[in-house]
Amino acid sequence: MSTNSSGASTSYARLERVHDRRIVALTAYDYPTARLIDEAGVDLVLVGDSLGMVFAGLPDTTGVTLAHMIYHTEVVARGIEQAFLVSDLPYGTYDSPEMAVENGRRLIDAGAQAVKLEGGLSQVAKLIALRAAGIPTVGHIGMLPQRVREEGGYKKKGKTSPEADRLVESAIALEESGVGAIVLESIVPEVADRITEAIDIPTIGIGSGPNCDGEIRVLHDVIGAYPWFVPPFAKPEADVAGEIRRAVAAFRDEVHGGAGFQPADR
Repeated sequence: MSTNSSGASTSYARLERVHDRRIVALTAYDYPTARLIDEAGVDLVLVGDSLGMVFAGLPDTTGVTLAHMIYHTEVVARGIEQAFLVSDLPYGTYDSPEMAVENGRRLIDAGAQAVKLEGGLSQVAKLIALRAAGIPTVGHIGMLPQRVREEGGYKKKGKTSPEADRLVESAIALEESGVGAIVLESIVPEVADRITEAIDIPTIGIGSGPNCDGEIRVLHDVIGAYPWFVPPFAKPEADVAGEIRRAVAAFRDEVHGGAGFQPADR
């Protein structure tokens, strides 16, 4: 596996399409989570700007800074031995090709093997600049969380023929620009199928139907650790929130009922 001068892998081997299974991708924001999901055999770990909501309690991803992403990338990288590690370039950090390269390199230096940025045709020049700088990239089209305020909410994409055609065109352009995979978020399944057939690199779906080359989820949605909002396409496989409440309540009751406890004199 070759590397560039920043130490980032220039091979997308872990993301290449396979014939017997699909790519499994999850988010991670801390060391123990990263280590656990890496040991479980996940193919791709994303340090996503979704940490703004499920880690930091922000209303959306637009408040996440590059400093946040660098810190969490460094932490997560310590727990990864096998998976391909990707980090999001956060909102406002890739407004120009030069800015994309500068900030992408900082995420690579923090331990990422590739950076992900949102958008289609408008991002091609930036992706080409990143490729020229030796920085591997992952694309992201469809519903773009960083534009949620501009669009007034989270909306399904590809509902009209012109929009569907533009998504396919964008995916082809992203492939030609050198991305190693493309995340398809909240795209009408039939359009996601068209995109998957139109390109040779893997598509990784989230809320885009069953036929993408892989699936990505926010870990908290999979393990039931963020009960206050669960996306309609997410299927919790556990109830970590319930277990935390149960364990804390048991500890509370144990402390409250401690044998031999003598209140201090006042």
